[in-house]
Amino acid sequence: MKRNKTNEVKIVFDSKSENESLARYICAAFCASFNPTVEALADIKCTVSEAVTNCVVHAYKETAGKIYLTLKSYDDATVTVTVRDRGCGIEDISRAREPLFTTDAAGERSGMGFPIMESLSERFKVVSKIGAGTCVTMQFNLNKSAQL
Repeated sequence: MKRNKTNEVKIVFDSKSENESLARYICAAFCASFNPTVEALADIKCTVSEAVTNCVVHAYKETAGKIYLTLKSYDDATVTVTVRDRGCGIEDISRAREPLFTTDAAGERSGMGFPIMESLSERFKVVSKIGAGTCVTMQFNLNKSAQL
């Protein structure tokens, strides 16, 4: 069965940590029409926070850049969230997806961002190219969550 896209929002913002909450609120407002459960909304907001934080902390490191957030909804109550940067890229995606792996030499990061995003979304995909950036795509079925 083919899904039909019902809505799409694209927003670009600076890679500043204070914009993490902006991204969460935008996602929550976008999903509101599906009347998601509190748990489903919390999962989406958490995954978006993790993805945006990765852009701020890892993609651009000591520099500034742009973060691209794309939200798409479909007629089957599926929502796709894409967070993309044009930062440094990830050298080894498989390793980066391992729990507790971090490139943070200071030891301030837990290395749980990707595992959290993967566990809270129905589908999770990471694509990255060194020097060109990273794109994280997560899918959520809000119709399914409302039936739980």
